Amino acid sequence: MRPSSAPPDDTYLIRCPRLGHPIYFSYCRRENNGLPCFKTLDCWHEHFLVAEFLSEEIAPQQWTILFESPPKPKILSLVEMMEQARKRKDQEP
Repeated sequence: MRPSSAPPDDTYLIRCPRLGHPIYFSYCRRENNGLPCFKTLDCWHEHFLVAEFLSEEIAPQQWTILFESPPKPKILSLVEMMEQARKRKDQEP
């Protein structure tokens, strides 16, 4: 039997190695400012045909940036997240 290319619904959870707790695919596919997390292929490939599904949703140029480029160093990612949080806080009324 061929694995499904349809993503699981929000009743299906797997452990996120970045966050350290269970997460839905719907979160992973929008986690990166509306784009998939760079680890989505690694995390979900055993559960459904995630590459096939995402290749139909993501432009080839975005695919290269997301999944074929080396990941940012963790410290840089943390600094960027802190900056985003600071900006959100500054925009609050």
